[in-house]
Amino acid sequence: MKKIYFQFFVLSAFLSFILFAPSCKKSGSFLAQTNTTNLTQASVFTDSSRTEGFLANIYASAGISSSPSRFSANNFICGGLDAASDESEPSHTYATDAAGFATGTINAGTVSNEPYNTCYTQIRAVNQLLANIHSTKMMASNKAGVLAEARFLRAWYYSILLEHYGGVPIVGDSLFTYATPINVKRSTYAACVTYITTECDAAATVLPLTQNGLNWGRASGGACLALKARVLLYAASPLFNGTTLPADAGKSSSGTVDPSLVGYPTADPARWQLAENAAQAVIASGAYTLNTVNTYQTAAPGYGFQGLFPQRVNTEYIFQLMRGPNTDLEDLFLPPSRSGGNGAFPYQGLVDAFPMNNGKLITDPASGYDPTNPYNNRDPRLNYSIIHDQTILNVRTGNGLISGQAPVNIYLGNNNGQNPDAVHQGTVTGYYCNKMLDPAAIAATIAFKSNRCLPLIRYAEILLDYAEAANEFEGPTANVYNAVQAIRQRAGLNPYQLPAGLSQADMRSYIQNERRIELAFEGHRFFDVRRWKIAPVTENIQAKGMEVDENGSTITYNTFNATKHNFRPAMYLWPFPISETGKSPTLIQNPGY
Repeated sequence: MKKIYFQFFVLSAFLSFILFAPSCKKSGSFLAQTNTTNLTQASVFTDSSRTEGFLANIYASAGISSSPSRFSANNFICGGLDAASDESEPSHTYATDAAGFATGTINAGTVSNEPYNTCYTQIRAVNQLLANIHSTKMMASNKAGVLAEARFLRAWYYSILLEHYGGVPIVGDSLFTYATPINVKRSTYAACVTYITTECDAAATVLPLTQNGLNWGRASGGACLALKARVLLYAASPLFNGTTLPADAGKSSSGTVDPSLVGYPTADPARWQLAENAAQAVIASGAYTLNTVNTYQTAAPGYGFQGLFPQRVNTEYIFQLMRGPNTDLEDLFLPPSRSGGNGAFPYQGLVDAFPMNNGKLITDPASGYDPTNPYNNRDPRLNYSIIHDQTILNVRTGNGLISGQAPVNIYLGNNNGQNPDAVHQGTVTGYYCNKMLDPAAIAATIAFKSNRCLPLIRYAEILLDYAEAANEFEGPTANVYNAVQAIRQRAGLNPYQLPAGLSQADMRSYIQNERRIELAFEGHRFFDVRRWKIAPVTENIQAKGMEVDENGSTITYNTFNATKHNFRPAMYLWPFPISETGKSPTLIQNPGY
């Protein structure tokens, strides 16, 4: 078999077209068959290179849940899950899923079928590969690796379905055709968790712990362990334990919902131990570390956090979405003066969540926070995650080259409409996103593109997974302290140590805030506040922005109201789209829809 460098995701669009672009005669159902264009099934699976290409196409949708350009309307990108939560404001106020979840208006008739359709299409593709790979001329050891990768990917797509909908239909290895009657039935939440973790365990015994060299980008044994840890953490969380969701959200259009479909009817604290052990297995492997490399600077605090994301190959990514050279994030997040402005805009609430560089929250009277200089002496991750007024960025010239640096002017002032970056003009909140942008490509030049790939699971998440699970099961032990403090130390906080003698509840608050700022804009916050059951607080908010007014040497900072967010208990889970429940009366709708 040919060895194919898994940075071949630059070819994914090509492969999607000539090989197996999913085609949906039945409006996005997972029963949709694969369109082989001018290639037959036999001609694909008897050729090892085409089989590898088929597998690559299954990887290509792995970033669907956390994509920052996930929601769009009228040819405008409106944002990702960050714009559906308390992280940021959609860049356009069209009736997307992001706006529906933010305002509390989402329902089964308006929600997209994107996660349902995409995940089941790729699950079917995995099953097709498993059913036909016996025809592929490939060394037995290589074939075993392809099969294990495929099983991991199938578990990955089921995990996306699980976090969106709760229990979903498990189709096993079945290959449905258009002649098959549509009669899908939801599996219980517990059955889905067991299926995903069992598939992860099986794949992990075959795959190498890490992938390197030409195989960088393929699923690994470490990715299997990490996905298992994430799924078990979610399964141990309050939303899914002793679930009262059917009672809280009310009946669905299908009638009363069996609690076992949306969680475990009976709570069990031992589930935290399972999650702790799973995260500990990743840590104990010794295969991953927090990044401390930055090729652009070596002295500023928190340089390892900023330096992580432009690196294509690093020690922190456990599973990632491979991309060819790109300026995807710069095109989305940069201010209009730097040829961006299509991504979502961060809220003041997220900015306020970043502590001071001494580790104290800005609400702490001893923190040293100065509201007249709100961005001074803050956690370095703030500047690496948020573009605020006077953030220094590279400047692009007319020929696409970099010509020095200049501040981003977001202030009000008397600009007579000549400042495209200004609040209420370029940004509706007074901020732009800086997370994961490549400093060398910060002006999105035509001469330079970033070699980044996008994190789907990274080691920082695993440390926080471990800390949360261990704190819930054992309390704030030394190991819990060490895991959280490792994140804070890499962030550049000084001192980075947490206060001694924290209670379990206090440690929980620190962990939740660390997840909020460390993992911002990576698709976690939307699901975290739901599984913690704090969404009624975090999502029922009057979102805020920041106006900066410069009048000569006088600078004033004033918050203002952005979108009013509303949360209903039904929105703990996504509704199944009507296009799917209408095809099968046995697909029970989620509570409250």
